[in-house]
Amino acid sequence: MEDTNLFQVIHKTEQLNNLNIIHFTKNFPHKIGVSPILVLSELNLEGAQKQTVLADKLGCTPGAMTNIANKLVKLGFAKRLYNEDDRRHVLMEITEEGRNVFNDAQARGREASQEIFSALSEDELQQYLSLTAKLLDAAIVRNDKV
Repeated sequence: MEDTNLFQVIHKTEQLNNLNIIHFTKNFPHKIGVSPILVLSELNLEGAQKQTVLADKLGCTPGAMTNIANKLVKLGFAKRLYNEDDRRHVLMEITEEGRNVFNDAQARGREASQEIFSALSEDELQQYLSLTAKLLDAAIVRNDKV
């Protein structure tokens, strides 16, 4: 593949992702971004976890995770669980309000994606799915070799 074509693919993919995030953020009534929503998703799926584990799973720094956790706790979307025997052992847990916010984010994210992908025909959507799956498979194999 020519470098020019590869650059254009990367650039267009980034533009699409950025527009999707901007559209979602503008229409989402809760004042949190995508990273806190990813934290809520992880807590919703896997239950209470240490912030360091969350940071590793989501690919952010411990400092960034602290900021996200503080914001989620302040908004009442998550809470910290302290071990009485060892106060250094702290888990993050999603609250019921946080679960509601996460469910709302999922629904609105689906709506935003449906709007974007409605520009594609069924055949184009199938091609996009096949190409994306092929790229993901190649990335997984490459990462497994590292």
